[in-house]
Amino acid sequence: MSVYFATKAFVLSFSEAVNNEVCDKGVTVTALCPGSTESGFHTIALGDSKQVKKRKLPSSREVAEYGYKAMMKGKAVAIPGLKNTLIATSVRFISRSLAVKAARKIQENKH
Repeated sequence: MSVYFATKAFVLSFSEAVNNEVCDKGVTVTALCPGSTESGFHTIALGDSKQVKKRKLPSSREVAEYGYKAMMKGKAVAIPGLKNTLIATSVRFISRSLAVKAARKIQENKH
């Protein structure tokens, strides 16, 4: 998970930086941060569908449509859902060590 989270952080930072660099040229870059999505990813990643907690997740189509609308509005970052937005923005107000511990706890609770 550490490589996965680090890669996500890189893509987000890179996308925001490129968006800033090209905004004067009429070009936008949008990073879509969807959170958990109904896609079968968790079942494949965990190898056992029984380990995946059942909860209502947005469909891949819903997430894609949200991302498309955000891109068309020129948003640099698109985070669908209030819960995802709160989680993503909360790291600005807590220490990195607490953020890492919280991320681990969330991952442990997913399966």
